[in-house]
Amino acid sequence: MAKSRNKTVFSCSSCGHEEPKWLGRCPGCGEWNSFKEKSLPSAPQTPSGFYAESPEPQKLSSIVLKDVTRRSTGIPEADQVLGGGLVEGSAVLLGGEPGIGKSTLMLQIALMAAQDQEVLYISGEESPRQIKLRAERLGINSDKLILYCESRVEEILTTLEQRRPGLVIMDSIQTIQSPSQGMVPGTVNQLKYGCFELINWVRRRDAVLFLIAHVTKDGAIAGPKVIEHMVDTVLYFDHSGNELRVLRATKNRFGSVDEIGLFQMSAMGLIQIGHPEGLFLESREGDLPPGISVAPVFEGSRVLLVEIQSLTVAAKGAVSRIFSDRVESSRVSRVAAIMEKHLGIKFSDQDIYINVAGGMKIAEIGMELPLALAIYSARTGIQIPSDLIAFGEMSLTGEIRPVAQLRRRLKAAEEMGFKRILIPEKSEETRDWTGAPPIIAGDIKDAIRKVFSAPQ
Repeated sequence: MAKSRNKTVFSCSSCGHEEPKWLGRCPGCGEWNSFKEKSLPSAPQTPSGFYAESPEPQKLSSIVLKDVTRRSTGIPEADQVLGGGLVEGSAVLLGGEPGIGKSTLMLQIALMAAQDQEVLYISGEESPRQIKLRAERLGINSDKLILYCESRVEEILTTLEQRRPGLVIMDSIQTIQSPSQGMVPGTVNQLKYGCFELINWVRRRDAVLFLIAHVTKDGAIAGPKVIEHMVDTVLYFDHSGNELRVLRATKNRFGSVDEIGLFQMSAMGLIQIGHPEGLFLESREGDLPPGISVAPVFEGSRVLLVEIQSLTVAAKGAVSRIFSDRVESSRVSRVAAIMEKHLGIKFSDQDIYINVAGGMKIAEIGMELPLALAIYSARTGIQIPSDLIAFGEMSLTGEIRPVAQLRRRLKAAEEMGFKRILIPEKSEETRDWTGAPPIIAGDIKDAIRKVFSAPQ
């Protein structure tokens, strides 16, 4: 009879890739000397699983659905991004740069949630006194808000079973660790294991989980991508300008990913900006400088009026360059190429700089026409009328195509005092517009002629 012995496997400490024997270099991630030997259990363990209460296969027709129950965070801007509030049994991943206000936002959400349920705030980075100091500065105090400074998964799960909180906040996932996954926190295996166990617990208990995550220098959430697949919602907290904070979703199983939440950082915490229509417009008296246009763009269910700024200068080298971090450089290059082809104006010997006032990033298709007007204005030195807005999509043939939600764009522009509009042909009815008769253009050549030959 053969002697029984414990089987072992070699696991990469960087990416979790496993091999039956030791290798110098991991074929999964390319790291050197990253394989560590670990023992395999002699008998397969029963996984906890997200749906351990019903392990048997079920017919789709026999599954009974429950009504989706949403809880308000008490912060309307956050509710809007989440799709209407928090869903029971869901997990939310929040990422952002250091010091941007992730912990502040979580404390404010925790305070509102603690009015009718217990909230467990788990911190692996700060002491209770540090969190208390921030809470006092924000005016936060509640007997139902429980602070727990721990990073070991087993201890956290034991506390969760004892207290059964309705809302759990983990700050941050990079500190979570379990002896079964090694002694170093922040590794790929530690993150996957710890997040899986926490997400599993809240789904079985119909609680809500917030996971705060670090980001890399490129702005992406640090750690394995599988964590973003495991959670229900992925949020990014970004800054636009000095004190302005933008909350946006890149994944949401229970709502849209098009909504944004706007906050302003102050000494008393994050303040919601409820009516941001003209927030990104510069205050000026008189005419606009050359290279400036105003565009009404859609961000989720909101219309924001933004100022697009353009500058063209002679290229310093043999190849022209585009400098644009608020609008995609490829889009700027395409718009410039369309104008060079159909207007005969040369941009191939120019460096083009594009900015959006207030630091807002714009991806909406309707900003292509005002972007073209701004670039043309900067190249020729001719001003755009200060009371004119424009919007439309540009095709490679030079045609201008209509965009959705015309009436809402016009309403926002009218409220901000704009009197003239440039719209594409075949746009929706504009009977509600009370300003000057709309300027209608079918292509970029027609639009340039009508805008820059009109009386200022």
